Amino acid sequence: MTGIRETRRRAVDQQILDLGRIQLAQVGAAALSVRAIARDLGMASSAVYRYVASRDELLTRLVVASYDDLADHVAAASAAAAPPQRLATTLAAFREWAVGHPAEFALLYGSPVPGYQAPAAETTAPGTRVIALLLSLLPPTSDGAADLDPTLAAELQAIAAEFAPHLDAAGVLAALDLWTWLLGTVSQEIFEGYGRGTFADPDRVFDAQLRATLARFQF
Repeated sequence: MTGIRETRRRAVDQQILDLGRIQLAQVGAAALSVRAIARDLGMASSAVYRYVASRDELLTRLVVASYDDLADHVAAASAAAAPPQRLATTLAAFREWAVGHPAEFALLYGSPVPGYQAPAAETTAPGTRVIALLLSLLPPTSDGAADLDPTLAAELQAIAAEFAPHLDAAGVLAALDLWTWLLGTVSQEIFEGYGRGTFADPDRVFDAQLRATLARFQF
């Protein structure tokens, strides 16, 4: 009986997560409702709350699942690429996932959900998987940090020590520039910042930007 109950619980947990993703796409994270999920499941709200205690817990589960899904997709694409193309492939895979999962991308990188604070203990590890991979792909650095503010240099070096010991502070700063470019250009596309119809082929826009950006950073 214990095995049957656990199987049932896992199935209901997955249904709740799937219905949460549907709500993200239909009404957005701010309007996420556990009661609506209970109705869709044909269960009493009190019964569903035995599986997920609150809207915030459901949001956290969706955040963690989305971060992991994104990181798994990016890591698989990166591992399959030849070394000279690995960095470009990794960045393109991030954009590919975002285009295919716009609601989840908005949850992770869009406007904060009013009244919700993601618990760091649960979301930091999955949330840093992609940036850690990106840092690991950058070429080694050994100079360029001398002109940085000492406090900033120490903060950047702490990031390097955790994720990329082959980089110095200037290398991590370059990685952050690349990361914020990636988030910015993907956000413009996902949230239609360029305006509908401005570009006939978004793939071409991203590819051109990617080549220019990697050349600028000399990666």
